[in-house]
Amino acid sequence: MLDYEKEAGRYDALRGGEARAEAAARAVLGLVPDGPGRLLDIACGTGIVTRRLAAARPGLRATGLDATAAMVRRAADRLPGAILRADAHRLPFRGGAFDAVTTVWLLHLLDDPAGVRAVVAECARVLRPGGVYVTTVDKAAAHDVGSDIDAVLAARPRRPAADAAAAVTAHARRHGFVPAGRAAFRGTGQGRSPRDTIADLRRGWFTLLPPGEPRTERFAARLAALPDQDRPRADPCFTVLAFRRPEAVPGPRAGGGG
Repeated sequence: MLDYEKEAGRYDALRGGEARAEAAARAVLGLVPDGPGRLLDIACGTGIVTRRLAAARPGLRATGLDATAAMVRRAADRLPGAILRADAHRLPFRGGAFDAVTTVWLLHLLDDPAGVRAVVAECARVLRPGGVYVTTVDKAAAHDVGSDIDAVLAARPRRPAADAAAAVTAHARRHGFVPAGRAAFRGTGQGRSPRDTIADLRRGWFTLLPPGEPRTERFAARLAALPDQDRPRADPCFTVLAFRRPEAVPGPRAGGGG
């Protein structure tokens, strides 16, 4: 996995910057009902999306949370007083504290289904009845745009996707969530070129191909043989799902005397 302490300084530049952040925020907010309330953006990274969520909905008070100190520092520069460092598996909030919870580009980073279950469970715990949980899914699959780069990388070793839409939906249902919508947005500026993909290989982007390993270098050599080394291929298109926590069902009233 990438070292996000080191990645923080160049994270935005390597991932589409403000254009991608705007598209992501627009997709997320399209799934969050209008009105005042509190929104928790888990794994907010540099806060580039969180800031847009807060600016677009002044009545929706946004809080950002990330586990990486360097990311938290950058996010706090964008949203002073609204960012904290914490573990998504153990959120430091009371139950039902938020009207909306988001996990944008988090679930795909978790090591196994148990990690995804734990995070979804925490999202359910801190979300009020009637609130909405919004998350990206199928992130790795979105980067497969049918290019010559994808053809070279097709044989690479892969982990099962922790953020597969069907699996995330199953986890959400276990916690009483019901599907509440779907959106998509383009990862503007994230289309891969062969040269950039080689650099990603050598810095550990593809987690089962460690830097310096012979297999990694064999893939790098095949990528180096492709034409148009600096031409980005098509941008990925990311998927966002929304789930609603149903309103609490009132219990039966005690019967009155006749």
